[in-house]
Amino acid sequence: MLKNNYYIALSCLILSFSFGNAQTLSLVEVLKKIEANNPQLKMYEADIQSMEAAAKGARSWMAPQVETGFFMTPYNTKMWKADGMNPGMGSYMLGVTQMIPNASKLNANENLMKAMSSVENENKNFTLNQLNALAKTYYYEWIINKKKIKIAQDNLLLLDYMIKSMEIRYQYNMDKLPSYYKAKSQYAVLQAMIVMLENDVTQRKYMLNTLMARDKKANFEIDSNYEIKEYNLLDTDLSSYINNRSDIKAIDRTKAVNELKIETQRVETRPEFGVKYDHMFTFGNQPQQFSLMGMITIPMPWSTKMNKANMESYKFKNESLEQQKQMIANEANGMIKGMNAEFLNVKKQYQITQDNIIPALKRNYDTAILAWQNNTGDLFVALDAWEALNMAQMDALDKLKSILLTQVEIEKQLETK
Repeated sequence: MLKNNYYIALSCLILSFSFGNAQTLSLVEVLKKIEANNPQLKMYEADIQSMEAAAKGARSWMAPQVETGFFMTPYNTKMWKADGMNPGMGSYMLGVTQMIPNASKLNANENLMKAMSSVENENKNFTLNQLNALAKTYYYEWIINKKKIKIAQDNLLLLDYMIKSMEIRYQYNMDKLPSYYKAKSQYAVLQAMIVMLENDVTQRKYMLNTLMARDKKANFEIDSNYEIKEYNLLDTDLSSYINNRSDIKAIDRTKAVNELKIETQRVETRPEFGVKYDHMFTFGNQPQQFSLMGMITIPMPWSTKMNKANMESYKFKNESLEQQKQMIANEANGMIKGMNAEFLNVKKQYQITQDNIIPALKRNYDTAILAWQNNTGDLFVALDAWEALNMAQMDALDKLKSILLTQVEIEKQLETK
């Protein structure tokens, strides 16, 4: 028996040491780890680097075309050689052709390819904002659950004291069995609540570890400090905030890219030049010969139909993007105003609960428990007073959670940290 107790004590000591040394991560540290390690953000970064690497080749020319073979050579090989009055016929030709791209085409392609990565960069910022909001939600839910667990554990100690007191008092006919069983049932309810809340905490830990791209079971603690910010945006013009959002910027960048695509299609209709040089190694006594020719492509109406159609298509796409931008801005403006109204309303309710309701219920409970201890009151009344106080405390934490999560949603819509 002593040996078993020794092992139990040793296990508890090891567990307490491991939990006591668990790393504490503040919300800012969690957000920094997400930005540095999240695979989704790394995917965007790789895409951006890929586009920037591709842009380095935007000014490349077409490869030269090399030609070789017989030129104006008779099938009768005897005629290749010089013979008397015949100087020989035929030649072996070596030629090269190089197209010279229009400088305006090179400039348009370079500008387009350099601008492509800007869209992905804004998409990355948008995704980072969404991940930050998700991390804040999990972090604040963890804080609230810890506070609820603390209240539940304190209430367990209180109920345990009441139950033990009733067991003693019942022996002297000073208490009734219904009160005892009611206290026991509430004790069990609190135990079940703690199990549920601890499971929620474990889930939030797994989710935060996943966002930080760490081992899902990596143990850490959170900083229980939080800040309730002052948001009163009901009469504020939000256009400057909304236009600074990364999803709005991504639309603007996409429109700019489409304008550059229109420009590339426009310059595609301009002529291009080329040079063709051929050298003939003649047979017999013929003099060496060469050919030097210039070439130009002449865009014709039937060859530029696709370019004109693409230009028209990009114009319509930009019109669609402008309407999408207006839709997002309108929805965001309405959501922010609505959430701000809810934020202010719940803050008032939370303040009333903290300043008035909980202190009054606490005094009611203290009076009831004192009357019970002095045998001038019934335990049922004390338990009802305790239950009302406990529910008010939990309700206050639910309101605090609603405040913090609404604050997170406002920050997400405004894209602020």
